[in-house]
Amino acid sequence: MRIKNSALLLLVVILFFSCDKKRVFDEYKSVGTAWHKDSIVTFDLPELDSTKRYNLFVNLRDNNDYPFNNLFLIVALEMPNGFTKVDTLEYQMANPDGSLMGDGFTDIKESKLFYKEKVRFRGKYKVHIKQAVRENGKVPGVQALEGITDVGFRIEKID
Repeated sequence: MRIKNSALLLLVVILFFSCDKKRVFDEYKSVGTAWHKDSIVTFDLPELDSTKRYNLFVNLRDNNDYPFNNLFLIVALEMPNGFTKVDTLEYQMANPDGSLMGDGFTDIKESKLFYKEKVRFRGKYKVHIKQAVRENGKVPGVQALEGITDVGFRIEKID
């Protein structure tokens, strides 16, 4: 009886913490221990209700090996008609004291970075994300960006 009660309690706790009513799509892909500058992370998005609008986010998992204060990304939203909208984005990743921003209790932090708001989808879309970090005074990009372990994309419905 005690095991049955423990299993039930565990199930309730899992269900409570896994409820995320805004989430429509949320997926991560690993980039290993370093994100190569030529590595493009691609997400095939599901077909969504074209009468509704959604907020879009880039999610990252990083650790204390990340050596920079900020992060530059090139995000391309590929539409069903073949048109691609490309944005170059900059995000602050560390506090002034050098500690990483984001959520997490260990040295691994998860950052939810705002990308676009109130987007309406009509058909199947793809998202392509690559890093575009450069060191000060240097033209070539950082070959292998240490500290980023996973890249994700999230779509939330607007209430």
